[in-house]
Amino acid sequence: MIGRTLGRLHAAPVGFGAMVLSPGMYGEIDDERGAAALHAAIDAGATMIDTADGYGADGHNERLVGRAVAGRRDEVVLATKFGFRIPDGAEPHRFPVGYAFGELAVNADPRYVRGYAEQSLRNLGTDVIDLYYPHFPDPEVPFEDTVGAVADLVGDGLVRHLGLSNVTEAQLRAAHAVHPVAAVQIQWSMWQPVDAGLLAAVRELGAGLVAWSPLGGGFLTGTVQQLADGDFRQHIPRFDGANLAANNDRYAPLRGIAAELGLTPGQLALAWLLHQDEHVVPIPGSRTPAHIAENLAAADVKLEAAVLDRIDRALAEFAPAGRVDVLDGAGA
Repeated sequence: MIGRTLGRLHAAPVGFGAMVLSPGMYGEIDDERGAAALHAAIDAGATMIDTADGYGADGHNERLVGRAVAGRRDEVVLATKFGFRIPDGAEPHRFPVGYAFGELAVNADPRYVRGYAEQSLRNLGTDVIDLYYPHFPDPEVPFEDTVGAVADLVGDGLVRHLGLSNVTEAQLRAAHAVHPVAAVQIQWSMWQPVDAGLLAAVRELGAGLVAWSPLGGGFLTGTVQQLADGDFRQHIPRFDGANLAANNDRYAPLRGIAAELGLTPGQLALAWLLHQDEHVVPIPGSRTPAHIAENLAAADVKLEAAVLDRIDRALAEFAPAGRVDVLDGAGA
């Protein structure tokens, strides 16, 4: 796999999203299985491991990642996010999202940012975070102030690169005026397009893109027929029973293209995304070593122009039922 650049940061073309390894995200899972998935990802060549202090209870996901990379720290780019683990006594700042429960709460006040980072460093068992993101812009804190607090961490050597997550074009430009942005993490997949203005700004400013949910929360693998109890995707309207059935029917032509090319549907989805921009790194998550290896193999798939045109025409006819964008209605 030929590596990719995100600003001045280098990573393999396909990373690994560790969110799925904490209970309560995609159903139950134990730490032994989670560690095996992380080891499989690193062994298969995923250098970027993406986590957050808000995944799982009390920093569970970061601690799991930290144990898994112990002794292999120089093989990985550790990326984590902050804002959801609100300290005792701090006010939660709520904002609307496109999930069924309606809102999330963060606190990205600069006075708390260093504490967030220090806790993440302890959880991860490292002395530096390679890529550090505010998980969401705080609706009650000037975004430049939050970014400035991360810039201070870069200056102090606790963080190597600044990232942004779930931002608009205007927020990216405001942040970049404070400190160079290495990467913007966005929801981008075959069934969730990227905002054209944001994409143009990322390219103009020399940053890269980290695509979260690049397999549409697993939908684009073509294997999701129903959800188990405790699966977070039950909060996403596109996974409602009737919507899910309708979407599976509408996605059939793209599954057909994958079959013609000798690819799995998930590999086609990732390969297509990698062909959209030379500075995009998707971070699919999986709990199964075979599926992890399958995902990373998508980096070696070459899609000819005629095939990409067929895919784009099929996507133009694929109007998913239900919303999926976490920022739908968020105004952020």
